[in-house]
Amino acid sequence: MYFTDRGIEELENRRGEEEVTLGWVAEQLRTFVDLNPDFEVPVERLATWLARLDDEEDE
Repeated sequence: MYFTDRGIEELENRRGEEEVTLGWVAEQLRTFVDLNPDFEVPVERLATWLARLDDEEDE
């Protein structure tokens, strides 16, 4: 188990039943980066990865 799995498990346990929009998630990511600018690159990579999940792998 990666260290980050703990946070993912907590998120799932606490908020896993909620329905949110991706717009809401994007706003929370912006707020998080505003408060924690050192995490800008990893958050950007996560957001880009999520945005491109349905892209063809060979593109």
